[in-house]
Amino acid sequence: MSDGVGSASLIDVAAVRADTRGIPGVIHFNNAGCALPPRIVTDVQKEYLDQEERLGGYETREAFSDRIDAVYASLATLVGASPDEIALADSATRAWDMVFYGLELAAGDRILTCRSEYGGNAIAYLHRARMSGVEIVVIDDDATGQIDLDRLQKELEVPRTRLVAMNHIPTQGGLINPAERVGGLCREAGVPFLLDACQSVGQLDLSVDLLQCDVLTGTGRKFLRGPRGTGFAYVRAESMELFAPAFLDGRSAVWLGADEYELAPTAIRYETWEKNYANLLGLGAAVDYALSLGMSGIESRVLALGSRLRDSLAEVPRVRLADQGERQCGIVSFTVDGVAPDDVMTTLRRMRLNVSVSRARSSRWDLPRRGLASVVRASAHYYNSSEDIEALVSALSDIQG
Repeated sequence: MSDGVGSASLIDVAAVRADTRGIPGVIHFNNAGCALPPRIVTDVQKEYLDQEERLGGYETREAFSDRIDAVYASLATLVGASPDEIALADSATRAWDMVFYGLELAAGDRILTCRSEYGGNAIAYLHRARMSGVEIVVIDDDATGQIDLDRLQKELEVPRTRLVAMNHIPTQGGLINPAERVGGLCREAGVPFLLDACQSVGQLDLSVDLLQCDVLTGTGRKFLRGPRGTGFAYVRAESMELFAPAFLDGRSAVWLGADEYELAPTAIRYETWEKNYANLLGLGAAVDYALSLGMSGIESRVLALGSRLRDSLAEVPRVRLADQGERQCGIVSFTVDGVAPDDVMTTLRRMRLNVSVSRARSSRWDLPRRGLASVVRASAHYYNSSEDIEALVSALSDIQG
């Protein structure tokens, strides 16, 4: 059963809402922050923790070893990779850091990125610039607000360009950057491509081969509907020699002798020994749940919901949409004339309508240039309904400045 939004997706909206314990108590449009998990995710976490309490930590890890190993295969299926190209982490940031900081760079080397880049990633670029003298080049937007591909192509031709690193979907709006075309340009130029997909994993149907990226990182807590404290990296097998792990321990390498070690042959070289295995099983359950629904169907519905929400908000007096890009996703950003975004968020939360706020401190290359200090962010997911959208629009119509 569908409610008519993205009906071609064939997602049974009533069933997925019934699978989501949080839905009766809240209308959740903060999926770009943390989505509501399906019950199977929290159930498997509880199952693991209950057994760990009774049996012991190491012993429980051994008892669940097959199910833990299966998480690699599930993530590989999700992005079209091999399990040997998947590394698990406690966040998308840590997965990204382990690869990014492993790339050897010297003074004068160039990193290309986009104007909509995440604050956390931008800080990492600036840190490497301060520590080793690399040059950070921010590619301007084109007329639609996405990365300017013509400008990118020209910058890729400049000597000592060593990396293109950027987001697929930014945190502050509904833009979908043309990552496939970026990947193609990088491949032609022989420059590695690191794609932060933390907002697109679980929302879009992704293929690392189509994206032509060397590295893709993602999180569990957002559109995958997994637990907080989970993330992963895909690293293309032939690119692993380019990206040495940022640091090593007994998981990422084997101590062969008194003065000799060897890197793990697979992407687990980017992992560390200690893990929250209950969370990792929850991540695996979330991925399997998404795969059971079908990522093409999820993408169809989420983008349709985002479009309907955007169209509905455009009809509300004093609401100003802030999304950019040729393609747009389920994240919808806007402001309300005369009302600070934080006040909008607080007022809506009192009505059990969850949204969030994106601020300039997380997007200093983007929002300030557009004259925005912050925006309200409403992010739809496939379990949201037409009635949810109507409730949000009605509440915004009633907010007074």
